Amino acid sequence: MQKIKPINLSTDKTNNTEKLTSTELGKLWATYMGNSMGKCILSYYLQHVEDEDIKTLLENALLLSEEFLKIITGIFTKENFPIPHGFSDADVNIHAPRLFQDEFYVHYLKYTAKAGMSIYNVAFPLVFRKDVEQFFRYCMDSTMDLMGQIKEILMYKGLIIKPPLIPVPEKVKFVHNDFLNGYFGHVRPMHALEITHLYDIIENNTTSKALITAFAQVVKDEEIRKLFERGKDITQKNIEKDMKMLENENLPYPSSLNDLVTSSTFSPFSDKLMLFHKMDMFTIKIRSFGNAAAVNGRHDIALKHSNALMRNANFVQDAAKIMIEKGWFEHPPSAVDKDN
Repeated sequence: MQKIKPINLSTDKTNNTEKLTSTELGKLWATYMGNSMGKCILSYYLQHVEDEDIKTLLENALLLSEEFLKIITGIFTKENFPIPHGFSDADVNIHAPRLFQDEFYVHYLKYTAKAGMSIYNVAFPLVFRKDVEQFFRYCMDSTMDLMGQIKEILMYKGLIIKPPLIPVPEKVKFVHNDFLNGYFGHVRPMHALEITHLYDIIENNTTSKALITAFAQVVKDEEIRKLFERGKDITQKNIEKDMKMLENENLPYPSSLNDLVTSSTFSPFSDKLMLFHKMDMFTIKIRSFGNAAAVNGRHDIALKHSNALMRNANFVQDAAKIMIEKGWFEHPPSAVDKDN
C-alpha cells in the first residue's frame, strides 16, 4: 500500500511547551478517569481467570491502562495540573469471590476497547501539541492491536456470532420514494449501515445488561440498586426491540450474556466505581444511538433510536444526580467563571 508523501516544514520549533488546549485537557482527563477505573476492574478480573489466552488478553489490557495513566500523569505534572482522584485500590477488593465467567471478560474488553477508541478518534484531529498528539496516536494504535487479539479469541473459541451476511448488489441502484417508509406503504429491507449499527447496539447492550445485572446483585446502596434495576429494564427493552427488527429481516443477532454472571452477592467494587461505570456506559450508548440515527433512512428505525437515546439520557442524568449528592462527581477541566 502506498503511503502519503511526507511534508518537511522548514522549522525547528517544537510545540511541546505550549499550553494545553481545552480539548487536550478534556480528553486527557477523560482518558485518565476511564483507565484508572479500568485498572481496578482488570486487576480484579485477573484474580478469577482460568483460560490462559483470556488471561493474557486481560494482562495486555491492564498493561495498556497502566501505561496510559503513567503518560498522562507525566503530562499533567509538567503542567502543574492536579492529578484526578479517579479510582484507586480503595475502590476494588481483588479478593472478592468470582462475579463473572471467563467468557464475559472478552466481551467486556471488546466493549471498553470500542469506548476507548471513540475517545481517541475524536481527540486526535483536535489536538495540536506534539506530545499529546503522539500519545493519542499511541492509544489508538495499541487499542486497535488489542481489539485484533480480542476478535481472534472470540472467533477461535466460538464466543461470537459474526454480523449478518447480505447479498452483494448486482449493480448500482438509486433510491425510490419508499426509501424513508417505516410505518406506511412499502417498507424496504434494511440497508447495510442500518444493520451494522443495530448489530453493534445489540452487542453493546448485551454486555451492558450482564454488567448491570451483576452490579445490581452486589451494590450496597439501595437507591443505586433501584437505579441499576431500572437501567437493566431499559437495556432489556432496547435489546428486545433491536433483536425484533433484525429477526423481521431474517437476520442473526448477538446472544445474551446474562448466564456469564455468577450468583455471588459480595461486591468486588465500590458503589462509586459501579455507578460511575454505568453512567459512563449509558453515555457511550447515547453516542451509539446518535451514530446509528445519522446513517439511518427508515422512519421506524429513526424513532426507535430517538426513544432509546432519551431513555438512556434520563438514566445518565439520574446517575449524575446521585454522584453529585454523594460527593463522588469529579469536576472536569472547565472555562473561567467570569461572573465570579
